[in-house]
Amino acid sequence: MMTLRQLADEPLTLPTRTTWYLTDLAEARGKQELFTRQSPQKLKVLREHALVESAVSSNRIEGVEVDQSRIATLMFGRPALRDRDEEEVRGYRDALKLIHESGAKLPISEATIKRLHKLCRGEIWDAGAYKEKDVDIMQKYADGRSRVRFRTVPAKETPWSMAEMIELWDRGMREKWVHPLVLTSALNLDFLCIHPFRDGNGRVSRLLFLLGCYHCGLEAGRYVSLERLIEQNKERYYEVLEQSSARWHEGKHDPWPTMNFLLFILTQACKEFEQRVGQLKSPRGAKTEAVLAAIDRQVSTFRVADLQAECPGVGVDLIRQILARLQREKKIKSLGTGRGAKWGKSGN
Repeated sequence: MMTLRQLADEPLTLPTRTTWYLTDLAEARGKQELFTRQSPQKLKVLREHALVESAVSSNRIEGVEVDQSRIATLMFGRPALRDRDEEEVRGYRDALKLIHESGAKLPISEATIKRLHKLCRGEIWDAGAYKEKDVDIMQKYADGRSRVRFRTVPAKETPWSMAEMIELWDRGMREKWVHPLVLTSALNLDFLCIHPFRDGNGRVSRLLFLLGCYHCGLEAGRYVSLERLIEQNKERYYEVLEQSSARWHEGKHDPWPTMNFLLFILTQACKEFEQRVGQLKSPRGAKTEAVLAAIDRQVSTFRVADLQAECPGVGVDLIRQILARLQREKKIKSLGTGRGAKWGKSGN
């Protein structure tokens, strides 16, 4: 709540970089209604991709991974879960669905935060409950050494800290201290510094950020995974969190590295949404465009199963047809034979 206190108590001068991001996001919000009038089937493809990427990326940031061949089934089917990792990915999917279906009607409250934690943590014993013991954020090194990266709010102070954070958020939105997206970024930083749960704080913070964007009228996260973009910039993500959390307990911290990072992620999501909507206008069809976009995102070799995981709802026959066509056009090359064969871009 220390960042929100700063915004409440001090006259605010926005950094130039922040102003640039807010200008870009205002323009993107203006285009949002136009983009969302596209064919429902085309937008459904984007929504499905974002759901998969968000659930997988947010958990992968925390070291939770599942078999790539199981992802589509976990997201859109109801298979028996094999292990704890699959349970957490499925739970994160359910939390995303709650946010996407409810939008700004889902209040930002302690009850909602606990509900999101309970969903994404599954059947673990303390799902939906604040930590009972103090939990510090540790950094481990390859040689076995470790250090305390940040001392979070003590367990006994967590309930009133969370209550104050929510009260400040509500008041800030009503009284309009600052742009709502800046307030949303501040809320996210304060949540991570309070660190109210024993485990799962990172995942809940990303869900909370998505929900905050809905309250600000920005829905790019419905169609482009904010979590994937954060994962792609993971090193910078941890770097800015450490910068902004220094002296947080005294209220003398610099919140702008983290808040600008989050605004940067939003601008990237809006740009990607615009680009993808433009691609989906092509007569080649939404599913074909989705596969082509997935291939374009591959940074090394890939398999048909990888494309299936990124393109739920697209049949394997269509994927193979597209690969065959691209091979004839010498844009990709086959690096083997059989079901598990790998493919690579011809320029690699």
